[in-house]
Amino acid sequence: MAAELISDTETRMGKSLEALKRDMSFVRTGRASPSVLDGVTVEYYGAPTPLNQLATVSSPDATLLVVQPYDRQIIGDIERGILKAGLGLNPSNDGSVIRLAMPQPTEERRRDLVKLVKQQAEGARVAVRNIRRDVIDQLRALEREKEISQDEVHRFQDQVQKLTDTFVGQIDSSATSKEAEVMEV
Repeated sequence: MAAELISDTETRMGKSLEALKRDMSFVRTGRASPSVLDGVTVEYYGAPTPLNQLATVSSPDATLLVVQPYDRQIIGDIERGILKAGLGLNPSNDGSVIRLAMPQPTEERRRDLVKLVKQQAEGARVAVRNIRRDVIDQLRALEREKEISQDEVHRFQDQVQKLTDTFVGQIDSSATSKEAEVMEV
């Protein structure tokens, strides 16, 4: 029972780390990355559809994104979807592809983005600590019900703490690398 609890803990903490990495991928740096457009939805025949299902997004160089729709008739809808997403990008349409020039963020904007990354990292650390607290509470409940001994509780608590330390370290390293990427000119 407790071993299953530990493996479940590792899975949940891993999901928190994945969520952080996904959230940080939406933080725009000065470098063009197709993942910036992952959250963009387009009205396609009356239904909101993710952009990556309607077009290919590529980055031919560090300051340009190219969106090539599978169906040229929806190029105007894709432009509206990008504008509606509020990413601060101005699409230019030549009839077959949409080009998005990625402007360099100002120093002030980069500092704001670093604050955002730090907030996201702190949220992930809190989530991991909450998972640790929940698991330790469950272990203590098992001890109260006499399903495991006090020594086993301490051993499992040590395992949970090691998992927590590992995942917090990974969160910190992800945040540090993203902060360096954001501040890079």
